Amino acid sequence: MASDKKKMTMGIIVGNRGFFPDHLAKTGREEIIRALGTAGMEVLALTPEESKYGAVETREEAKRCAELFKKHREQIDGIIVTLPNFGEERAIADTLRLADLRVPVLIQATPDDPKKMSIAFRRDSFCGKMSACNNLRQYGIPYSITTLHTETPDSAEFVRDLEWFAAVCRVVKGFRNLRVGAIGARPAAFNTVRYSEKILEANGISIETLDLSEVLGRIERMKDSDDLAQRKLATIKNYVESKGVPEPALMKMAKLGAVVDQWMAAAEVAISAVQCWTSLEENLGVVPCTIMSMMSNELLSSACEVDIAGVLGMHALQLASGTPSALLDWNNNYGNNPDKAVCFHCANLPKHFFRSFKMDFQEIIAGTVGKENTYGTVVGRIKPEKMSFARFSTDDTAGKMRGYVGEGRFTDDPLNTFGGAGVVEIAKMQNLLHYICENGFEHHVAANLSSVAAAVHEASTRYLGWDIYWHDRPNGAC
Repeated sequence: MASDKKKMTMGIIVGNRGFFPDHLAKTGREEIIRALGTAGMEVLALTPEESKYGAVETREEAKRCAELFKKHREQIDGIIVTLPNFGEERAIADTLRLADLRVPVLIQATPDDPKKMSIAFRRDSFCGKMSACNNLRQYGIPYSITTLHTETPDSAEFVRDLEWFAAVCRVVKGFRNLRVGAIGARPAAFNTVRYSEKILEANGISIETLDLSEVLGRIERMKDSDDLAQRKLATIKNYVESKGVPEPALMKMAKLGAVVDQWMAAAEVAISAVQCWTSLEENLGVVPCTIMSMMSNELLSSACEVDIAGVLGMHALQLASGTPSALLDWNNNYGNNPDKAVCFHCANLPKHFFRSFKMDFQEIIAGTVGKENTYGTVVGRIKPEKMSFARFSTDDTAGKMRGYVGEGRFTDDPLNTFGGAGVVEIAKMQNLLHYICENGFEHHVAANLSSVAAAVHEASTRYLGWDIYWHDRPNGAC
């Protein structure tokens, strides 16, 4: 499984205000750089040679810092404003406006020590943070804040906040100029997965389409001995137990995977949604589940039934956590427990989700198109683990993006069924189900074995500007 947690680069603005003890700016800069280094992050900040203590106080220093950030625009994932003393709020806001990077911004303020409240050591960062936030609000610059109003850079609280902020930055960057592949047409029986390409385009997300006739034509022209087909066949057999699956079916899957891989690379597509029901079964003689499972497991999220909005939820969760996502149905009640349900798909879940799994035939479609045409599902039981969920949707009548996020856990409750399935437990689940139905959301939901709802919510609402509901939001969460 690939990891999406690449080394990140943060721009640093060290706030300073001259009539406060400015030696704190010197030590504050050193503390924040040390904290980010411990977290494995690269830092871009003014040096003590470029401004007093490497801080930003004057208009000239703001311009100098902004030029530094603009020079490294492609590298910077986010900006952290650190306030070791009150800080000059105008210079902070000017730096961000002049740099115009449009990346997430985190405001951190260092607390005072009650034993050091003399003029030589008093910080007043507690108050300065409010002034910095006020100015950013006036300038129309979105920003995030730490869990506690004041936190030292070496505190456990800031370490957690830094991890959260890094996830926010990954989501925002991952949705910038995103290209999504729509492979095939929406199945006629699934009006629920309709979406607006124009609303997505207005949000910087482009859809690249590929007709299934083109896919099938390229597969037909590919020889069994083709290097691409043979390499993909070997990868499939290494990925999942396929005992009992006919070799001709495996070769069809290999060719399908090779064609999709080639097209995605040529079209510069990062994620995809694929038509399954039931064209591929009738015209190729396999289901695409294994190929999609493999893509999702390599962080190239892939959703079935051409659910473009669904794969966006998968992508957001994957960016935040650095681990694979799946698309599931909110499918069944679990006995009479109001906070539990069965999540299910046929299935194309990445193997990251399973305790054990194997390749099999698709039991639902087999009754219609014949068992011999439905090999390729990846079936098994989802392992007990924490879980985050997300659903995005285009609200075509209102012309905006909307959705919901939340967290729960997959349990170890007994479940005797086919496909890929697990029992999920979510606090106040009946409230969530009412919200889904009252607001007309789809039956599909993206899931990830992590706790990243807070980061996805922050990125999608504060920086992408979407209307996102956070189910069972913790008290005090920003």
